[in-house]
Amino acid sequence: MKKLLGICLASLLLILAACGSDSGDDSQTLRLAHSGSDSHQYHLASEKFQELVDEYTDGSVEIEIHGNATLGSEGDVVEQVMDGSVDMTTVAADSAIANTIPEMNVFGIPYLFDDEEHVYNTLDGEIGQELLELAADHNMKGLGYWEVGFRHITNDVNEINVPEDMTGLDIRVQPAPVWEEHMRALDASPTPVDFNELYSALDQGVVDGQENPLPTIDSMRFYEVQSHVALTSHTYTPAVVVMNDDVWGDFTSEEQEAIQQAVDETTEYHRDLLAQEEDEIIEKLENEGVTFTEPDREAFREATKDVKDELTDEVPQELIERITQ
Repeated sequence: MKKLLGICLASLLLILAACGSDSGDDSQTLRLAHSGSDSHQYHLASEKFQELVDEYTDGSVEIEIHGNATLGSEGDVVEQVMDGSVDMTTVAADSAIANTIPEMNVFGIPYLFDDEEHVYNTLDGEIGQELLELAADHNMKGLGYWEVGFRHITNDVNEINVPEDMTGLDIRVQPAPVWEEHMRALDASPTPVDFNELYSALDQGVVDGQENPLPTIDSMRFYEVQSHVALTSHTYTPAVVVMNDDVWGDFTSEEQEAIQQAVDETTEYHRDLLAQEEDEIIEKLENEGVTFTEPDREAFREATKDVKDELTDEVPQELIERITQ
């Protein structure tokens, strides 16, 4: 009797399991990792992307966001996307991914872009697409560019108005060759620090300062440990969006189209959102006691004009000329 009862129970469980498998839940979950805080540009874009993917795939694709470098530094996550242990990431173009795709160092060249219109024409045109396609050589699918923004210099030592004010400052740089050359051209000392460790490095005096866009300075609370912001606008950084190429290939053409549409619409949303925030951020930081200066940008441009010549192994001269012509 007990044996018969056991057989009946086992059969019932199999029936229930079969019914569950027929429920139509064929959704796929993608892990999107980034190194920003919950209010950082990466996260704001990721949340919008998550919402749009759910809408455009009718819930068949779900985005699971892992922020705050919980799955590793930017360099770690780029490696994980390539090997497939993480599905996708958004990462500063001129940071860790530039060590894998050297041409991305182009975004660290000082004063390469005149203004936002110049930036967006480049990213949304042939040049931007060609750079994304280089990801394919490393088992990644380049999907697009979200916003990080024009970068400015902060420190906790002195005001910066001219390049000479940079002399001797230990400045945190992204782990890419272009940033080493950039800071040396200003007689500052470049010190690579992972983004997720930067606040601590500033707080403990490991470095005197750093450089990032205003939304990053705000969202990562760097203003708590930095008393001066110099509005240098020395470079523009896009956030490259990449997915493991094998994962991308597993989607149907309809799903790929939906995901790409979600990336593209997030780009437009993100640009508009951050453009509205900058004046508010300046006012907020001034209320926090931060001093702002508007340095002589032409002097900074002149001091750093030879940085591009030090990157011939990473960035083709033709690429620079196409952007600047």
